[in-house]
Amino acid sequence: MVTSLYLFIYNPCIITIFWQGIAIHSEKIHMQIPDISKENESLFRLLSESQSIAIVGLSPKKDRASNMVARYLLAQGYRVYPVNPGQSEILGQVCYADLASLPHNIDIIDIFRKSADVLAVVEQVVKLPKLPRAIWMQQGIINAEAAALAEKNGILVIMDRCIKIDHQNLLQ
Repeated sequence: MVTSLYLFIYNPCIITIFWQGIAIHSEKIHMQIPDISKENESLFRLLSESQSIAIVGLSPKKDRASNMVARYLLAQGYRVYPVNPGQSEILGQVCYADLASLPHNIDIIDIFRKSADVLAVVEQVVKLPKLPRAIWMQQGIINAEAAALAEKNGILVIMDRCIKIDHQNLLQ
């Protein structure tokens, strides 16, 4: 004889146990829902309110992380502006030689360059007529001096994190 015991949670407050198709117990429970950390809350707000992302160091090679991230961001509806002086177009988007050449204001500058190269990028950023909301250094990229310069100019800094992963975790 096979018996079945099922547990269903209808909402975060009521749990019901079914046995052989009959509700045998229903109980109101108190659940502690974890708070989103201030950092995640800030990232959620940044990613949900932003529309334009410049990707510095975007590669035209499909197997590179920068290209995969750019494709994902385009698929999510962001306007992506490739910044790579060696290219004229990447992923069907006009490619810009440097940040000063961008025709529009940018919400997030996402950096795919070696850590040692990031300070020069941030020095370009702080000279823009309108500063971005954030500078995002991808996973594995850390530059404290560049971060300090950006923060000194009122720009949010995210280091050593993947924008694609954070978007998937926070907004999907």
